[in-house]
Amino acid sequence: MTFARLACLTGISAAPFFMLGTLNVPAAEGDRVDARFEIYGFAGFHVLTNRTTVQETGDRYAIAMDLDTRGLASVFVDLTSHSEVRGEFTRGGARPEAYRADVRRNGAERHYAVDYRRDGTVTNASAPASSGQPFLVAAEQIRGTVDQLTAYFILERQLAHGGSCSLSVPVFDGSGFYNLRFTDLKREMLSAGGNQNFAGPSQVCEVVREDIVVNPDRNEDTYKHGRIWYAQVVAGD
Repeated sequence: MTFARLACLTGISAAPFFMLGTLNVPAAEGDRVDARFEIYGFAGFHVLTNRTTVQETGDRYAIAMDLDTRGLASVFVDLTSHSEVRGEFTRGGARPEAYRADVRRNGAERHYAVDYRRDGTVTNASAPASSGQPFLVAAEQIRGTVDQLTAYFILERQLAHGGSCSLSVPVFDGSGFYNLRFTDLKREMLSAGGNQNFAGPSQVCEVVREDIVVNPDRNEDTYKHGRIWYAQVVAGD
């Protein structure tokens, strides 16, 4: 069973945004899911496009995501980014091995590289910020953390196996160190209309970002809270 985000908040500001998407599964690649999510702000303004690919092969997974601001949003935050992670499934969910991201925000480029070992050790090889404000976190603090892509993937697998949204995941991705806390809000029947074509039952989750160590580079600001609509769109595991 595969769940896809039909609406969610994606990190370009501290205000909530809602995302609507389409998902395609190539007939010859049953373990690969390609999705495109269009994010709209208040009054229906189109603010962001999210393209995500999830590939599962045996006990391995790989996720790639591309973000690109649209319309009026690019006047305030001009953002393009590509991030990817590869890792393995564990009894408790999923464990990343290597996370990489290239981000261009308002003309400033950042490059992130984080490696996660089986013993919980996390190595940050990200390029330093051009602003000269280092983001320093003790190695023991980030032991056992995951990247943001894997955090959402763990939640989606939990829901796909009949679980709830109740989950807290410690995240370190080179740009921030924080907890992503998910909670159940309600079940909701969605109807096709407006900017989305899906019709059917969904689970609404709330997500809150709780900073543990704040990045001194304010260009790294991202979302603080939002809602996610999850719905089953593909049968399978």
